[in-house]
Amino acid sequence: MSESKVVLITGASSGNGQATSQLLAQQGYQVFGTSRNPADPEQELKYKMLALDVCSEESVVACVNSVLKQAGRIDVLVNNAGYEQGGALEEISLDEAHAQFETNFFGVMRMTKAILPSMRKQKSGQIINISSLAGLVGTPFLGIYTASKFALEGYTEVLRQEVKPFNIQVSLIEAGFLNTPLKGKRQPAALPISDYEIWRSRAMKSVHDYEENGPDARLIADTIFKIVESKSPRLRYIVGQQAKQIMRFRWLLSETMFEQGTRSTFNLDKVK
Repeated sequence: MSESKVVLITGASSGNGQATSQLLAQQGYQVFGTSRNPADPEQELKYKMLALDVCSEESVVACVNSVLKQAGRIDVLVNNAGYEQGGALEEISLDEAHAQFETNFFGVMRMTKAILPSMRKQKSGQIINISSLAGLVGTPFLGIYTASKFALEGYTEVLRQEVKPFNIQVSLIEAGFLNTPLKGKRQPAALPISDYEIWRSRAMKSVHDYEENGPDARLIADTIFKIVESKSPRLRYIVGQQAKQIMRFRWLLSETMFEQGTRSTFNLDKVK
């Protein structure tokens, strides 16, 4: 019964997290959204907002304990918090790479480790990790973001197998380019290299155009609702027609042809 389920969603101040919090709350779930700096909402929300920094062990433990104290249990965890680090791989400093993984990968790991004890005890639960098409297909000039999502894919696939005996379901959402606030928060490399400028600019222009014409966060929210309501959720949910088409090409085309298609998609083979 949806009204008895308690859902914790990270990164719920905007975009996918906010849309999902709103939808699940409307459907009768008891929802706790999180943000590093939850501001007082201009309008009354049907869900609670809690402070959370997924990069802080202390913050993660405090948040999870707060939900358990208020609701008595956590039935669904949606690991949504994340950001995109842009730039050519050579341009990315180790500090920038570490920061990307701290949020996109280790943040998921912290949240999962904090919640699993209670889910094992109640012998039920569900974890939904927000990955990306970039977790399946490398995206030029979003290489460190891609690497963090590839890591999340492997982590989630193994996690699903390990917690299945405890009746805990684990799923991934892999969306293509979305028109959400995340597109305006992409972080460029602090020390760009001029040799990459023309190619980086073309790739980022292509990404921007695809995002502008992409679906909004409601598509992710609808998918998460579908997963939570499912009696036997799958591991992977590829979301959006563009993402599905790209994966069909990945399965059908030779490696060389697919690579050529990727370079064409991001305008990387134009003459200077």
